[in-house]
Order: sequence, then structure tokens, then C-alpha cells
Amino acid sequence: MNRYGVIDLGTNTFHLLIVSVNEKGETSELFRERIFVKLAEDGIEKIGKKAYLRGLQALSHFQKKLFEHQVKNINAFGTAALRTASNGLDFINAAKAESGISIQLIPGAEEARLIHIGVNQAVELGEEKGLIMDIGGGSVEFIIADKNEVFWAESFPIGVAVLYNNFHQEEPISMKEIKVLHKHLEQTLHPLFEVLKNHQPTCLVGASGTFDVLEKTLPNAQKTTLSATINVGNFDPMYQKILKMNLAERHAEENIPPTRADMIVVALILINFILEKVAIEKILVSAYAMKEGILWEMRER
Repeated sequence: MNRYGVIDLGTNTFHLLIVSVNEKGETSELFRERIFVKLAEDGIEKIGKKAYLRGLQALSHFQKKLFEHQVKNINAFGTAALRTASNGLDFINAAKAESGISIQLIPGAEEARLIHIGVNQAVELGEEKGLIMDIGGGSVEFIIADKNEVFWAESFPIGVAVLYNNFHQEEPISMKEIKVLHKHLEQTLHPLFEVLKNHQPTCLVGASGTFDVLEKTLPNAQKTTLSATINVGNFDPMYQKILKMNLAERHAEENIPPTRADMIVVALILINFILEKVAIEKILVSAYAMKEGILWEMRER
């Protein structure tokens, strides 16, 4: 029986997934954990001292779990924050020295490809095209695909940590800040909207993160083991409610995890912006994303 470990080093969250694969190719999940390290707490340009230390501590903790489960086949991938930060390579070298974990940086396009592989295992995309959206802390990946083919994929530097640090200073967020953010999204996502002129996705597929909150919060979500289907019409009332909350009120809201209370407003503004631009019939939430895509490729190899 083979054991595999995948570490996804996101801008906000570090994920660890450990599985075993038997001789028949059947996969069993042994351990899964996420630690909110918030590498971009002080900005995406440089990892701050406290975030730097939290990241190294998280990886040392992961290494202990990998050792406990006797995992030797390990892949660790760094994304937007480590690609962008001026001390990203320093962090990678420190992680190797302290935990023994070798981190591979992957470009946004590769990240998008792996997300599609992961999502395709959890969500039935079918023959109709879907718009896959993976909201990270440093970047957001958009993928237009059906179950068989990726028609277009791109990574944009508009992750929630970036948007929060640059556009959300007042509590609750002001209309002026929202307008400035909308203008930024309009300019940054222009390539996406140009491509969408030639594609008509019928569903928005959210890969983890903020979409997990939607699944837990919005009524009448139809759930399966690895996915959930949400009525688009239920989004706006929740969106308008949270938009009016200040940080303390968001922390007091039971359906908003404390770790997401600060950045959830800009994340919802981003989702709403997409819903207003694209004629979406339903929202699908995928339990799988990039790390499951990585795992699938590790097994195939």
C-alpha cells in the first residue's frame, strides 16, 4: 500500500492531505488539516516576520504528521504569495532547512490546470461548460471547462488578501471603496470577459474557500459527499446582509468562520461581480481543488 502526502501552501492557508492507495487503486484519506498562516498579512510584496514564523511552524507540524503516517512520497507546492513575495525564496530555503520539506513553486497557469483536475473528480461538470473559480489569498484562478476539456484558464492577482489590503479600510466597507474595487476588477478581469463572449458557462463552480461559507450559510443547498448545488437567487440576500456588517459583527455571525471574518466581504464582492457579469443558472461548490489534482497526478505517475 502506497502513501502520499500533498502540501498546498496558499497565501492564507497551508493545507496537508495524506492518503493511502491500495493495490486496486482505491484511495483512503488518512489525514487532512489546514492551518491559517496568512502569509500576506502585511502585504503580498513581502512576508512579514510573524507570518514567516507561522508558516515555518505550520510546515514543521506537517512534517511531524507525515512522519507519524510514514509518508515518503511528498509533494509541496507554493502559489501566489511565495511567487510574489521578495523573500519567498528565503522562506522556501528556510522551510527545507527546518522541516526537510522541499517546496516547488508553480505558475498560475499550472495551478489552474491542477484545480480543474481536482474539481473534475468532485463535481459532475457534464457536457455544458462551467466557469471554475478558485479564490485564494494572493490570486484567483478562472477556468472555463466541461468534464472533458479546458477551453481557457488564467490566474489573476486579485486574491482576497490583496483586495482586502488595498480596498477595504473602513468598517463596514464604504460605497466609495466598493466602487473603486469594482473599477479595479473591471480592468483586471477584462481578458476573462473577452473570452466569455465566445463561451457561455451555465454554472459557477467554486473550489473551497469562501464557497464553503456559502454552502453552510445559504438555504436549501443540495449536498452530495464531495459537492453542493446552490440556488443563485439565494446569494444576494446574504451578500447584502454581510456587506452592511462591521468586523465585530462578522465575527459574531455564527456562519462566518473567525479566520474568514476579515476578508469575506471582498470575497463576496468578487463573487457578486462575476454573477452580475455572467448568466449563471446555479452555483456548484467543490470539495476538491488543487491538492486533489496534485494527488491524482502523483497516483498516475
